[in-house]
Amino acid sequence: MNVHGRWDSPAEDAAGIRWSRDYFNASAPFASSGVYVNFLTDEETGRVRAAYGPNYDRLATVKRQYDPGNLFKTNWNVVPA
Repeated sequence: MNVHGRWDSPAEDAAGIRWSRDYFNASAPFASSGVYVNFLTDEETGRVRAAYGPNYDRLATVKRQYDPGNLFKTNWNVVPA
């Protein structure tokens, strides 16, 4: 599940963001536990590991070998182990 909130005016930002977050939190118990990494917000860095599931540790090991300086970090990515 992915919640997309939309509104027309910046004056509606607070209400729109609040509604979107409230809806997401209220429906989360009924959603799967998966995460799509490209839909994570700035506040959701703790969910990166969930996006990669059991592959995260293996990917971190590969990342350490091929990108130890974490050059490719433009979105929520695997941090080198």
